[in-house]
Amino acid sequence: MNTVIPGQSQRVLSGMRPTGRLHLGHYHGVLKNWVHLQHEYECFFFIADWHALTTHYEDPHVIEESVWEMVVDWLAAGVDPNTATLFIQSRVPQHAELHTLLSMITPLSWLERVPSYKDQQAALKDRDLSTYGFLGYPLLQGADILVYRAGLVPVGEDQVAHVELTREVARRFNHLYGREPDYEARAEEAVGKLGKKNAKLYRNLRTAFLEKGDHEALATARALLERNKNITLGDKERLFGYLEGGGKMILTEPQAWLSPAPKMPGLDGRKMSKSYGNTIALRDDPAKVQKKLKTMPTDPARVRRSDPGDPKKCPVWPFHQVYSDDKTRDWVQKGCTSAGIGCLECKQPIIDAVLVELQEIQQRAEEYSRDPMLVRNIIADGCKQARDAAEQTLVDVRAAMGLGYS
Repeated sequence: MNTVIPGQSQRVLSGMRPTGRLHLGHYHGVLKNWVHLQHEYECFFFIADWHALTTHYEDPHVIEESVWEMVVDWLAAGVDPNTATLFIQSRVPQHAELHTLLSMITPLSWLERVPSYKDQQAALKDRDLSTYGFLGYPLLQGADILVYRAGLVPVGEDQVAHVELTREVARRFNHLYGREPDYEARAEEAVGKLGKKNAKLYRNLRTAFLEKGDHEALATARALLERNKNITLGDKERLFGYLEGGGKMILTEPQAWLSPAPKMPGLDGRKMSKSYGNTIALRDDPAKVQKKLKTMPTDPARVRRSDPGDPKKCPVWPFHQVYSDDKTRDWVQKGCTSAGIGCLECKQPIIDAVLVELQEIQQRAEEYSRDPMLVRNIIADGCKQARDAAEQTLVDVRAAMGLGYS
């Protein structure tokens, strides 16, 4: 369950790589959540075109066309440019500047231990990913987030490690550059009040957390402070802050916000993905949508209409989990296991629900497609707003790092 931390920045940052027209997996997994969030938070949604180059640097020609197709789908899905800021990553150079500056302080080992680094290298063996761009893309992701001082980042479970890396980088930056002139001296004075043994332990635990991101060490140090009776409440609060970097917070530590949306199944039962060829695009013609759903595979045990089946072994059942109510799912369960209904009958409620869902999206998409200049103006305005917001952060970052020349 997601919990907003008191005092946490209420700015949301989320992005998508430009992959062309989007499908139902994108809609249910990301866009519906964006539409909801934009009415509750200050939202920045961006097209991650630089990130697209980390794995497709040899084939960049599709990116530009994909960008505009994706923006149309965002708008058609209900993302409102009057409420959220929509922009293109590469049109905001502050992302690259902050990425460069953060690379100066980020240990190489932090990037090498990100789970997706080795996982994607193994999964994408046909591509040469032995580049800094691929190794460093989680840090670029971190710069994307930190440059807006975003407090909340909607992600799937596979991206939580990237947000944690961003937190560690922000914490390290604030530790190195955010301390006020007398803060460390006062904190060190308070450490001495812990007693010789506890002071040594505190310093070791603090180092383990700040330099290695050891959260177990952080928890142990907090417990040490809680039970210590030799320091005042003021010193205790000072040492809690010192433990986590202390001083002025230049970069905001973001919180991962897990989307509650269900995973959208593909036509073959696997996750919906273009690479699997099992998608329904948001702008697929209704006749094409019907054909895809009518011909999707079902429980292999139902060779004949009279053969009973098991919904849990059928790729159609996950669609009922997304689109059908309890009454319809009960009808499917009983009808399939008793051979009381055929597979086409089972699919019809899904077909009807998907067509209704896509109708309004496709109407809006057609309107935006007829006016490409409107789409470009929306993005141009969003890019300016994003640059202005990002520059506010860079002014503070440059000054903290001794680069704020006047």
